[in-house]
Amino acid sequence: MVSLIVHAILGVTVVALVVRLNPQIFARPPGPSFSAVELAFYAVGIASIPVCWYFNMKFVQQYAIPGGNPIWGPGSWTEFIRLGYTNPAASSASADYTIANVVLLPLFTIIDGRRRGIRHPWLFFVSSLFTSFAFAFAFYFATIERQRRHQQTGVPVS
Repeated sequence: MVSLIVHAILGVTVVALVVRLNPQIFARPPGPSFSAVELAFYAVGIASIPVCWYFNMKFVQQYAIPGGNPIWGPGSWTEFIRLGYTNPAASSASADYTIANVVLLPLFTIIDGRRRGIRHPWLFFVSSLFTSFAFAFAFYFATIERQRRHQQTGVPVS
């Protein structure tokens, strides 16, 4: 369970870092604090966390041994990944998720984020390692929506 607490702390830290490194984007825009689109992205992203973490906690409870190594051995990252490939259906979903999270998410957020002037866009990928893939994408989409709202006012944001 200690590894889950560390993951939660790191997840909150990375999200806070993204916000802190992009003060122009996360400054309050004119009008409402959040648009309906931002709220929708945040709702989906935040809802994904307890769903995913429920299964992560079940995994740790069922497989981890007290004092075990969180990197390899029972209840570790290595075993978690291995168990994702236990049958063809799980393997298909795990491979799809892995490609999307480890290749597409960083490529998209880094390339698109740099084009948009978002500072340190690679941190959205890092956040996915501690929160969830869905949260990282939703957080990025909410960020670019907020940036769009600022740009509509004619004030450059980057």
